[in-house]
Amino acid sequence: MTHDHDIELTPTPEQTAAALNPPAGRNGGDLVVETLHGLGAATVFGLPGQHALGMFDALRRSTLKYVGLRVENNAGFAADAYGRVTGEVAPLLLSTGPGSLMSLAALQEAAAASAPVLAIGSQIPVAGLGGGRHGYLHELRDQQASFRDIVKSVHTVRTQSQIPSAIAAAWKSALTAPHGPVWVEIPQDVLLAETTLPQVTAMDATPDDLVPRPELTAVAADLLAGAERPAIIAGGGVVRADATGKLLALAERVNAPVVSTFGGKGAFPWEHPLSLQSWMEDRHTTDFLEDADVLLVIGSGLGELSSNYHTFKPRGRVIQIEADAGKLESNHPALGIHADARLALQALVETVAERPDDAAPARVAAVLKAVRERIDAQELTLEQEVLASVREALPAASPSFWDMTILAYWAWSAWPGALHSAQGAGGLGYGFPAAIGAAAADPTTPVLAVSGDGGAMYSIAELATAKQYDLNVTWLIVDDGGYGILREYMTDAFGEATATELARPDFVALAESFGVPGVRTTPETLRDDLAKAFAAPGPRVVVLPAVLRMFAPTHLD
Repeated sequence: MTHDHDIELTPTPEQTAAALNPPAGRNGGDLVVETLHGLGAATVFGLPGQHALGMFDALRRSTLKYVGLRVENNAGFAADAYGRVTGEVAPLLLSTGPGSLMSLAALQEAAAASAPVLAIGSQIPVAGLGGGRHGYLHELRDQQASFRDIVKSVHTVRTQSQIPSAIAAAWKSALTAPHGPVWVEIPQDVLLAETTLPQVTAMDATPDDLVPRPELTAVAADLLAGAERPAIIAGGGVVRADATGKLLALAERVNAPVVSTFGGKGAFPWEHPLSLQSWMEDRHTTDFLEDADVLLVIGSGLGELSSNYHTFKPRGRVIQIEADAGKLESNHPALGIHADARLALQALVETVAERPDDAAPARVAAVLKAVRERIDAQELTLEQEVLASVREALPAASPSFWDMTILAYWAWSAWPGALHSAQGAGGLGYGFPAAIGAAAADPTTPVLAVSGDGGAMYSIAELATAKQYDLNVTWLIVDDGGYGILREYMTDAFGEATATELARPDFVALAESFGVPGVRTTPETLRDDLAKAFAAPGPRVVVLPAVLRMFAPTHLD
């Protein structure tokens, strides 16, 4: 009997000869990098530390491209972005204790965004493991425990022979839907010890398919075909599963309006007649979705941001397709289908009956008109012009990465199409190191990073990284003198803001001290200054001094 994933078990004469005569001078670290190469990795991110030096020494004997950042958390953000834009596993090499712990916020974002990051951290020597307090440098009572609540899976190594299998199992876990970060832990002495094991060649870590149950998709297809007012919420799971084409086919077949969540931006064509775009924080959108008699939710748990801060109360039948079983019906009763978004959408496209509805585009247009009138009534011209200038300057093929800042919050709703942000976990400092990761994945395409002045200070050290690797990243820093959104929140809630105002550097001069050209721009010159930065090779910084405001929320009404 043969199977699609059968593996050739008989070594070739060349493989036998290589196995019997492995090169001298290899250590446990070589087994790590050989396994990564055998699994298909091309680029690794990280930052060296004393216990991890065996891995980093082995890098010079490999063909893997290494991108080293200045802070472990930023290295994690770079790996996250690499995984998002390529759909491939992004290895992240870390050291023990403080080095590993510094990556936790980035791994939390990778988990929230389903980015396949393979974090490999060192450990104290084997003799120190087991919970005792031996006083090793960087020693923790239980290092794994710090990661278990964040990553998909934890894989431990105690001997060199365990290294290839542990990394392959972690790789498979990272790529099995839902994608996500994983953790592998290898003691220092295992990495440093000389090895006589054969070189690792091709490894098999084929992810499992998460196939929908056919009786559930049959019910879902029947509900959609018979609906009077169907609607679709498309989350990040659609994008991660590369299922945008399947979603478009389904929406057109049943004439269902589609709204994309902030994490699902790019899941559906922005200007399509059935596109409700991404105005998830607007009550007009919320009311429309509540009125649907059948609501299909794909790749979203309908969390805080996707439910207008939990004010969304669906009145119709909900169908939820979700690869993360823990998110099924976690917020609303539904016909829960535990499946990869692409496979489930394929099943629906193949089985659902066509549903004519000439009125659907008009209903969508009415919602978008109401949203536009609400925004226009708030005198937010500056904010809309700034966002439009960024959109017009950005080359069509260029990805963008947004920190937690007011301009990004505008982009979540108003940016026409795909973007990447830290809205999953909501931590500061994501934009610039993430853009570095994307630029490392494709050095030929300019990449945009957007930060506020507060968030920029989290990752300012990575200007050295961008310069060292000559990466085509343009960093837009909107300088409003503090944590702008917190200033708004506190002023609205308490009448005045506390701890939100910040001393900050001259960002242009600081960038130039790293050898990175910088320019101070204005709202009127922003588009041209950004366009010039994108057209020039290497990193650039564009600083916009401006105080932007958010549109009024609707969940408090």
